[in-house]
Amino acid sequence: MCAAGRRWGRRQRALLWAVLLAAWEVAWGQLRYSVPEEMPKGSFVGDVAKDLRLQLPELRNRGVHIVERGRTQYFSLHGKTGHLVTAERIDREQLCRMVEKCVLRCELIVEGEMHVYRIEVEITDINDNVPSFPEAETELRLSETTAPDSRFPLPRAHDPDSGRNSLQSYELRGDEHFSLAVQAGPGGDQRPELVLAKALDREEAAFHELVLRASDGGDPALTGTARIRVTVLDANDNAPVFSQSEYTVRVPEDVPVGSTLVTVTATDADEGLNGFLKYSLKKGTDTASGIFHLDSETGEIKLLRILDFEEGNSYELEVQAHDSGALFDTAKVAITVTDVNDNAPELTVSSKLNEISEDAKTGTVVALLHVEDRDSGVNGEVRCSLDEGVPFRLEKSFEDYYRVVTVRELDREQVSEYNLTVRAADGGSPLLQSTVVLALRVLDVNDNAPVFAQERYSARVAENNAAGALVLTVLARDADWGQNARVRYRLSEGRVRGAPLSSLTRWLVLAVAAVSCLFVAFLLLLLALRLRRWRRQQLLAAASSGALRGVPVSHFVGIDGVRAFLQSYSHDVSLTADSRKSQLRFSGASCCDTLPVPARPPPDEPAPLLGDEDPA
Repeated sequence: MCAAGRRWGRRQRALLWAVLLAAWEVAWGQLRYSVPEEMPKGSFVGDVAKDLRLQLPELRNRGVHIVERGRTQYFSLHGKTGHLVTAERIDREQLCRMVEKCVLRCELIVEGEMHVYRIEVEITDINDNVPSFPEAETELRLSETTAPDSRFPLPRAHDPDSGRNSLQSYELRGDEHFSLAVQAGPGGDQRPELVLAKALDREEAAFHELVLRASDGGDPALTGTARIRVTVLDANDNAPVFSQSEYTVRVPEDVPVGSTLVTVTATDADEGLNGFLKYSLKKGTDTASGIFHLDSETGEIKLLRILDFEEGNSYELEVQAHDSGALFDTAKVAITVTDVNDNAPELTVSSKLNEISEDAKTGTVVALLHVEDRDSGVNGEVRCSLDEGVPFRLEKSFEDYYRVVTVRELDREQVSEYNLTVRAADGGSPLLQSTVVLALRVLDVNDNAPVFAQERYSARVAENNAAGALVLTVLARDADWGQNARVRYRLSEGRVRGAPLSSLTRWLVLAVAAVSCLFVAFLLLLLALRLRRWRRQQLLAAASSGALRGVPVSHFVGIDGVRAFLQSYSHDVSLTADSRKSQLRFSGASCCDTLPVPARPPPDEPAPLLGDEDPA
């Protein structure tokens, strides 16, 4: 019971450490997932939204996306679920050849927060490759004088899978003359050898047919076979011998194609055909065989294509020299590739702003940049810089990420647009660099008041000038732009003869209303006068006939007095539709109740009341 409790306690502690480790990685912006290879496109990798505690609407609103630095996009972010899914079918053997742990890296960028999260996805192996031999059939030529217990290397099978799914064992099927021995190589690989268990007799058997079988450790296990044909020859008692058991060479990655990197040599004490040697590459991956070529006659190893330190910095070849018989010797060739500064830094813009308000706060992030140099050592050390004399600076954000931020307030009226040049230079010789230009437009803020061209304006105005005549012109300018720079003019409170300028308009409206009322009253008065005149004519007609004798004189009113009253109140009023200017003009006639003497009609001649009228 106590032992079970201790085991349960250990499990709890292990689980706690795992949770704490995951939380620590998330806090420092790093997520780790694992997915088997050969999964179909769209397969689930991890719940990024849950692990980063992001809500699904935030993923769409903040501009969250996945960035990978390779040529192929292997992962994508599902916008509706927040899951990290595969964007392509992943072949571990193709991506991570000769690498025990295959890890793909990408970044999750949240543009709204200018934040970067590192994501590592381990691609686990599945048993999808069968062990295979370079050739389906191999021929060995052995002398009949070969001593028992002699060993001869057999072709090795290749299984690109890893771990238990890789090559695990060999098995030989044949006759009693041969057995199988498996030796461990320096790198832990298995090297099958054919052991002569019983002396050969050409007269008894000139050929021996064997089958070599290779198996991996998958469930179920996969196997591959190769046929071994042994030909028994006459005696050849001296084997070739290399001058060195191991050849080491260092070459720069920019060595020209076709160059001879190293020459291997071997000698054979035999004479004639038994002493004639040929060279061959015994060990080498498909990649190495496509890069190097061994001349079978001279032993020269030449370069077939351009080397790239960033793709591979070391190669190991196994060279075999064999005579016309079955005797041979083996040597190792180690080729080390040295780095040359042949890659300029790669500077890419991950996120940027195209516009910024001139009142933006100091420290506002306007761009997020990523820099990478595929070279190594000093050649891969990158220094980034920004133009001097601009209100921006370059800050390191996360590993190889930099951000451009403001260092002081902007002023659109001084500089309305910036073209910021960011430079990335490595430490190689000669120095290589790359640049990126960021175009940033400064948006205007209404932070400048209009300014008059003069502080004081004065003008002389002649009296009796027409209404609407130009008095003077004022000019004001605003340093802002667009709508913020549009200037409108208005008169502030001033006084004319002690009265505020703004009150002219109110009295004008009242005056117009009063005049309108007077005009209506005049019309009514004129109508009444017409009727009275008509009545007077009737009375005059009756008087001439003696019918109005005895009528009082006060019943008759002179028309000349009415005419004088109307002319004394004649006026001229003009009011524009624009409420900002108005004009009221009264005539200079006297406001007396009589007409001037020259304008009065003779007392014996009645004047017309309105317009020209026939006195009859």
